[in-house]
Amino acid sequence: MKGSSRRPEQVAETLRQVITDALLRGEVRDPRVGFVTVTAVLATNDLSHARVMVSVPGEEADKTRALEGLQSAAGFLRSRAARALTTRSVPELHFELDRGLEHAARISELLNDIRREGQD
Repeated sequence: MKGSSRRPEQVAETLRQVITDALLRGEVRDPRVGFVTVTAVLATNDLSHARVMVSVPGEEADKTRALEGLQSAAGFLRSRAARALTTRSVPELHFELDRGLEHAARISELLNDIRREGQD
């Protein structure tokens, strides 16, 4: 059953599109959810859960509030996803911060510091 191995990836991509679209159109009206970027969605093999990785600019408190807002909007986003998915059930959504961009910026900053020290 080669086709079924791609199913979690297909569901994850559909979820990413649906959630991104809802955020861009301002359908999530929670004021805590500001500038949120969906960076990835990872669905479990049984399609019961999906980790939605998001990037949120700002202070740690802003990020926490945005995650709380997204989690409170999870039911609405799942109902939107149900219309787009052909599966019998829709994965439960779990929102997490994607700190990859922050780590990359910090590494770049450290490398620049090292270069500057080498030039002195």
